[in-house]
Order: sequence, then structure tokens, then C-alpha cells
Amino acid sequence: MDASNDLPRVTLDGTPLRVADLVALADRRARVFVPDHTLETVERAHRTLLAARDSGIVYGANTGVGANRGVPVVDDADDLTPDEERREQAAHGLRLLRSHASGIGEVEDDRVTRAALVVRLNQLLAGGSGISPGVVQGLLAAVRSDSLPTLHRTGSIGTGDLTALAELALTLIGEFPWRSGGVPPVVFTETDSLPFMSSSAVTLATTALAADVAARQLDAATVVAALSFRALRGSPEAFDPQVHAARPHPGQVREAARLRWLTEPLDGEPLPVARLQDPFGLRASPQVHAPARTALGVLLDALDRELGGPAENPLVVDDGVRHHGQFHLATLAWSLDAARIGLHPVFSLSTSRLGLLMRADMTGLPPFLAATRRNATSSGLMIVEYVAQDALAHMRIDATPVTSASISVSLGLEEHASFAIQSTRLLTSMVRSSGAVLAVELFAAVRALQMAPDRVAGTRLLPVFERLVALIDPSTDDRPLGADIARMEAELPTLGAALRDCPA
Repeated sequence: MDASNDLPRVTLDGTPLRVADLVALADRRARVFVPDHTLETVERAHRTLLAARDSGIVYGANTGVGANRGVPVVDDADDLTPDEERREQAAHGLRLLRSHASGIGEVEDDRVTRAALVVRLNQLLAGGSGISPGVVQGLLAAVRSDSLPTLHRTGSIGTGDLTALAELALTLIGEFPWRSGGVPPVVFTETDSLPFMSSSAVTLATTALAADVAARQLDAATVVAALSFRALRGSPEAFDPQVHAARPHPGQVREAARLRWLTEPLDGEPLPVARLQDPFGLRASPQVHAPARTALGVLLDALDRELGGPAENPLVVDDGVRHHGQFHLATLAWSLDAARIGLHPVFSLSTSRLGLLMRADMTGLPPFLAATRRNATSSGLMIVEYVAQDALAHMRIDATPVTSASISVSLGLEEHASFAIQSTRLLTSMVRSSGAVLAVELFAAVRALQMAPDRVAGTRLLPVFERLVALIDPSTDDRPLGADIARMEAELPTLGAALRDCPA
């Protein structure tokens, strides 16, 4: 029996695909279900495209592409039989795929590749491409069998992932080998090549996977900030609802409420406070976290629209085709830039709290949270600040906007690009580094609370602390710390569960 049959189903029918469902499919925690009626939609659109080609001029179907858009594929059609004309058009389609399959560099990993195939399949099921049903069925077979092609990363500029999708097409046809698995060769008809490539499926897949990590890290950042807040005996006045009602940015009000809910004593008795007014790392968390959540929300909203419906050029509609610029990912690129710019300060503030946790005057504990009773020169957690700052330095580079750049290609006839794929790869790199930053702060906060557990007792953070402290080496002696930090990083995706019952 196929174990995959026990997995939950995700329906693909050309309508918007939820990010959570795409991530589940990329991780092989779900399986694809395609209703029969969607293939009927594909068939109708294919017939419409053929009719439009036979009665007029359709970009890529009976013309060249890019600067060759005015060049007919067959300029002596009157001298050819219909079969000869179709063979000429089919040869053009194959040349198109071969010439465009020119990506270089690193190869996309399994998760991105799997997600990209799912996104492209869902787009094609919407019917707007006019592609033949056989190609859709071949791609569906590849998705169901988890057959993965080799897709190179370098070759896209945010106006369609042409090189990678040409590689996928040639793999389906049988000209390129499958990287893993495989399906019987698929027949591409004479009009299938451009419609198949006309997509940003790789960009969207990469964005969805990175945005999912970012969303979980922002939840984790709230919980980690709360643990540090208690370890440093922060003042709850910074989260007081009256403070945030005075300038009620909605996201900021909610973030303050989350931090208040996590850190407040359950019995109503006030916890000891160390200072009249805290450093920014403790006091300004709501103000810094909220814009990041807002920006990420805008990105996820843009993804909701991009992951469903057709965007191929030309677009097949009920009465023919329309040539357009829907392939230009300007909105997604802008949203990606905003998300990266919003995320960086959250993790910069994390390193600020980390610095506070190293200071005896802030914690009331030994410097660097070290076992100084046994050795006054103990380094304790001194080096972890270097680790976090290294990761943050990479994040600073990854926060650079890409939408201010532009290009001119194809003899100057395509004179703008979104560079969305570059922005989403920066986001992927950023969330990888941010996990390291947050894990270091989390480890330091747990170490501090390990030394002073009374500071977390009686709060909703206590079960979180008890679970985390059980995962690390209990010794506070000088020793290698990488394994403990790695354990904390592995736990970051689970920390958001602490917010599950929060009313904010």
C-alpha cells in the first residue's frame, strides 16, 4: 500500500493555493488532488488558443519571442500543407525550449523544486495558458511520483522563470535526465513551449517557503524577547495598554498585548522590576516587531494572489487571447523588499538584548552568565555575541533593496524587470541567518533563567523555559556551545505555540 495515500489532500484547481498547503506539499506532508473538471478547463482553453492562432497572430505560437515577436514562424504557409506547417511550428517550439534552457549556477534544492512544480501545475490548471492537456497530465504525474528535474538558479530577472521552466519542459519531454524519479516522456504540441515557460513558478515557490519561515520566526522572536525580558527583570510599563492606546498602531497594540500576556504573573502579584526605565531592547520590542509583521503580512497577501489564477502571456480568455504584462512581478518584488527591510531591525534588537544579558549590572548575575565562582576569568557566553553579530552582518547585506535597479534586454524591447527572484533569494538567506541570531539570544535567555528561575515562575513562559532548559547541557562551565545553540535553533519553529491561546 502506498503510504502517501494516508496523507491529507491538497486540491489543485487553478484557484489560490495557501502558503501552508504549498509548504506541506514541498515537505511531502500532503498529496495533490486534481478534480476532473479542471482538466476540462485546460482542454477548452487549448482549443481557444488553437483557434486564435489559426485566425490571427499569437505571440510565441506563430511568431518568435522577445525582439523576434514580429517574425512569423512560418513565412511561406501558403506553400505548405497543414501537417507541414504544424511540423514547422513544432520545430520552432522545440528550438525555443532548447535555447531558453540555459540556466547556470547552483541547482534548486528538493523543497523548492517540488514546490515550483506544484505552483506551475496549479497555474496551468486555471486554463489561461492554453497548453495542451497532455502536458498538464505529464506534470501532474511528475508531482504525484515526486519526480524532480534539475533546475539551475541563475537566469531569471523577475519577469518569468524562463530558463528553469525550459529545463523542466525538456526534462518532461525526455531530452534532459530526471534528477530523481521520472515519468514517461511527454509530448509537447506545436503551441505548448512558450505557454509552459511563461510563469514565475520558481520565484513564487521560493518566496512561499521563505515567507513561511519568516512568519514562524517572528512568532518565535516575540517569545524569545519575552524570555529575555523576564531574565532581565524588565518593567511591564512598556507594554501597558494605556501607553499603546495613546498612539494606537494596530500591529503595535497587538504585539504589546502578546508580550504583556506572556510576561505577566498569572496570580496578579507584580514580579520584581530592576529599573525605572529599560534599554530599548526591552522597551521598544512592540514598536520594532510590529512593522515587520505588517510588511510580512503584505507579502503573504501578495502571494495569495500570485499563487492562484493564470498569468501567462498571452493569456487565453473566453473569446481569444490577450497580450499583456502580468508576468512582471513588481508588486511581489516591492513586498519582498519591504519584508526584508522590516525584518532586519527585529533581529538587530535581538542582539541588543543579547548584549544586555552579558552584563552583570543588567542581570544581577555573573558577567557573560559564566560560572565565575569557580573561575573568575571564565568566558561564559562571551563568544556567542560574535556568533550573533556575524549572522546579523549577513542579514544587513540581505536587507538591501533590489527594486531600485533596472535593465534593458532583447534589443532594448524589454526595458524593465522586477528582480523578484533576487529579492526572494535574499529573503531565503536572511531567514537562515536570522535563525542563528535568535537561537543565540534564546540560549542566553535560558541560561540566565537557569541561574535565576524565580524570574520566570508564575508566568505563561514557565512551560516554555522548562522544556528548553531540559534540552541544553546544564553545566555553566566553559565549554563549546555550538551544540546547545543548534538545539535552540531547532526549537524556534515550535515557540509560536506559546502564543496559540493569546487573545491578541
